[in-house]
Amino acid sequence: MGRYRPPVPRASPYITQQGYQALQDELKSLWKRRAGVTRALTAAAAEGDRSENAEYIYRKKELREIDRRIRYLQKRLPDLTVVTTPPSDPEYVFFGAWVTLEDDDGKQVTYRIVGADELSPDKGWISMDSPMARALMKKTLDDEVRVETPAGMASYIVIKVRYQ
Repeated sequence: MGRYRPPVPRASPYITQQGYQALQDELKSLWKRRAGVTRALTAAAAEGDRSENAEYIYRKKELREIDRRIRYLQKRLPDLTVVTTPPSDPEYVFFGAWVTLEDDDGKQVTYRIVGADELSPDKGWISMDSPMARALMKKTLDDEVRVETPAGMASYIVIKVRYQ
């Protein structure tokens, strides 16, 4: 049996202005960090036998990880579309919306729909490619949203939609 895995579907190309700026800042900081790692790698390589040099092996691994992330960001940034304006009808849920939901028990939760490159579950930011965000798209106040979760089907009511 082979190890074939189907390709991962491409993430949505949309991003907020703040998210785009954060990715650009990360790319700049990676280039600065890379210069320091390269200097340390050169110093470790000058120490002699590289096969048993832990510092050399560690720095090579660190440099590979930095280069991988730089390559990813250099490919991804030109493909992104920065969304700066709210939709024409702010009553509906679209990209960039802050949506407050209420479940059957009366518990409220707020999500912000953002691009795949800036999701942050601890802040309540969910990717527009997630099942919850897909279910929320084009909904308005008092609409019911049903989402399949690991615990089963969950039902929510949209109680508030806002953009910044």
